[in-house]
Amino acid sequence: MLFGKHVVLGVSGGIAAYKSCELVSRLKKLGADVDVIMTTNAREFVTPLTFETLSGNRVVTDTFAEREEHDVKHVSLAKKADVFVVAPATANVIAKFARGIADDMLSTTWLACKSQKVVAPAMNTAMYEDAATQENLRTLEERGVILVSPEVGRLACGDVGKGKMAEPKDIADVILDLLRPVRDFAGKRVLVTSGGTEEYIDGVRVITNHSSGKMGCAVAEAAAERGAEVVLVHGNMTVPVPGGVMRSVRVRSTSEMMEAVLKEAADADVVVMAAAPADYRPKEKFSSKIKSETLTLEFVKNPDIAAAVGRLEGERKLVIFSAETDDLLKNAAKKVAAKGADFAVANDVTREGAGFFCDTNIASLVGANGQVRECGLMTKRELADVILDAVLENYGA
Repeated sequence: MLFGKHVVLGVSGGIAAYKSCELVSRLKKLGADVDVIMTTNAREFVTPLTFETLSGNRVVTDTFAEREEHDVKHVSLAKKADVFVVAPATANVIAKFARGIADDMLSTTWLACKSQKVVAPAMNTAMYEDAATQENLRTLEERGVILVSPEVGRLACGDVGKGKMAEPKDIADVILDLLRPVRDFAGKRVLVTSGGTEEYIDGVRVITNHSSGKMGCAVAEAAAERGAEVVLVHGNMTVPVPGGVMRSVRVRSTSEMMEAVLKEAADADVVVMAAAPADYRPKEKFSSKIKSETLTLEFVKNPDIAAAVGRLEGERKLVIFSAETDDLLKNAAKKVAAKGADFAVANDVTREGAGFFCDTNIASLVGANGQVRECGLMTKRELADVILDAVLENYGA
C-alpha cells in the first residue's frame, strides 16, 4: 500500500525508541522504503544494527561520518522523503525543530526537508505539560507539522500520566492517510487472476502460456491501495504477491484456477482476469518421463474461466485481458461479447513495450458497447489505475 513511497524516520533518545522498531517493521510490510536517522542518545536505547536489519538500509547517525556515496546525506534524505516522521520525539528535539536549531543529523535533515512532517512526542508528563513544550508543539502545528498525541499511562519513570508515545499502528495509520491515494474502492472486494497455469504432459514436462504475472499483480496492488479487499488467484509468476492483498491462492492447472475463481467470484464486486491460463491440456497424461525420439500428443480445450464467471448470477464487474498478435480490436470485441465481460484490456504483444515480461504496456480498453479507449505507453502499475478508474466510471456499459 506504500510501494514507491519513502519514509524518513527520526529516532531520538527515549525509552520509547524500542517501539520505533515495530513502526519500521509495519512500514516495510506496507511496502515503504525506510531510512532511519538516530540521535546519539537514541543509540543508548536501541542499536543502529537493529534498525538496519529491519529497514534494509544503513542507519544515519553522524553528520560527519565517512561515506561511500558522494552526496550530502542530510540533503539527499530530505529530498527523498515523502514524509518525515520523528518517533519518539523528545522535548529536546521538539524544541530544536520549533526554534530552527540544526546541530546534528536529525535536526539538520529536518530543517532541510520540505515534505510532510509528523512528530510523535514521548516524555515525562511534567515535561510534556510544561509551557515551553506546549508552545513548541503549537509552533510546529502552526507550520503544518502533524502531531500524533502521546497516550496516558504508566511511564518509564514510574509516573502515571500523558507522555507515552502513540502506538506504532496509530503512527503508521497517520502515515498511510498522508501517502495513500483516495480510497475509492473501500468496501469493495476485488478478485484478480495473475500468472500462467501449467498442464502436465508427463512427469517432468508441462505446457503453459507466457506470463510474468506483473500486470495482474499491478492491478492487485492498485486495488489494495485504493481500499479494496483483494483476493489474488495466481499461477506461476516472476514477481511476488504484492503487499496489501487480503488473501492469495496458488494454483497450477487451468482447472484448479477455474475452481478457485468460481469460489471466490461469488463474493466479488469486481473480477479482473489478468492471468494467462493454458488454453489446452494433453488428452492423456503420462506419469513417467516419456523417452522417445518423436512425440505426438493430442490436446483438448481447457474450460473458459472468464466465460464461466460471466455466466454467474449476481452483479459484478468483469474485466478480461486480450493479448493478441493481429486484429487486436476485432478479436478483443469478440471476446467481450463471448464472455459477457464489461470491457477488455487489449494489447498487441508484438509491439515494443507491450510484451509479457516488460514493466510497461500499450493497451486499448474495448467496451461491450463498442467503445474503444486508447492507452499510450505506460507502466503496468499506471495502467492498473486506468483499469480501476474505468471500472468505477462504468466503462463499457
